[in-house]
Order: sequence, then structure tokens, then C-alpha cells
Amino acid sequence: MTSLLSGERVPKSNERIEACGELDELASVLGALAASLSERQAEAIGEIRQIQGELLHIGARLATTPGSPTLDMLRVPSAGPVEAMERAIERMEKSLPPLQGFILPGGHPSAAWAHVARTVARRAERRVAAVAAMIPGGPPGDKPGVTPGGDLPFLNRLSTYLYVLARRCNQEQGISETLWKA
Repeated sequence: MTSLLSGERVPKSNERIEACGELDELASVLGALAASLSERQAEAIGEIRQIQGELLHIGARLATTPGSPTLDMLRVPSAGPVEAMERAIERMEKSLPPLQGFILPGGHPSAAWAHVARTVARRAERRVAAVAAMIPGGPPGDKPGVTPGGDLPFLNRLSTYLYVLARRCNQEQGISETLWKA
């Protein structure tokens, strides 16, 4: 057994605990990604740190039962983090060539870490969506204590951000992407 942030005791296999574990793993993989980036990529390192902080906020909301007074102490999600990621995606895409097909994950170690983080982000999104679907009182993506106002859109856009970052990392290192040949 373990405790939620709001104090309730739940089994370690509880869906909320599983989702929080996915977010923790994602934050750790993002840390490895940031460590693999060069000093020239300071902007991306700063963005990753902001993303890690947002993941902690999402985890805190996930670990709080809807209706709990603890929820009032947590930051309410806003569109700001999603908008910041959208701006970063647009900035990076300006320098990238158009895609000519599916690319295989890999290339420079920083790009490989970005691809690993992308897949972990997608898994975390699925876990959070599963928890949201179990909570009565509204559609997934807008449930107090689970995904109020934007946790699922944030996780969804995060995987896109990481995909574009992987491409940018390879470009900055002069490494061509490997196209998948069907």
C-alpha cells in the first residue's frame, strides 16, 4: 500500500500510482535527454526543465482524489505550457526539411534519447487517459483531480515536441535521418 497526495491509502498497483510512475519515468528520461544535449542547445534544455516541472504538477493532480481539499493547494493547469510547446515546435520546424516518409528512431545519442522520451510520453498519456476515463463527471481531459483543463493535451503535444526535437538534434549534429523502407 502507498498514500496518495490527498492522504488516501491505495494499493501500489492502483491506476493512479501506475500513471504517476509513468510520469516519473518520463521526467527521468527527459533528464537523460537534457544531459545529452550540447551547450548550444540551451534553449531546448530550458524547455525540457519546464516540461519536467509541468510533469510534477500533473503527477500531483493525479495523486489527489477529486473533491479533496488538497486539490485547492495545487496549481490549476492552463493553456500556457501547451502554447509554449507549440511555439517551440514551430521554431524548430522552420529549420527542418519536410518529411519524405517515416523515419527510424536513432542517429545522434541526443536524438535517440528524444525518441525514447517520445515513446515514454505516449505511454504516460495512455495511462493518464485511462485514469481520466474512470473518473465520473465529464469527458477525459477535463476532470477535477485528474486532467483539469489541459493535462492530456499537454502530454499529447509533448510527444510531437520530442519528435521534432529528435529531428532537430540530428540536424544540428549533421546526421541524416534514416527513412523507413517498407
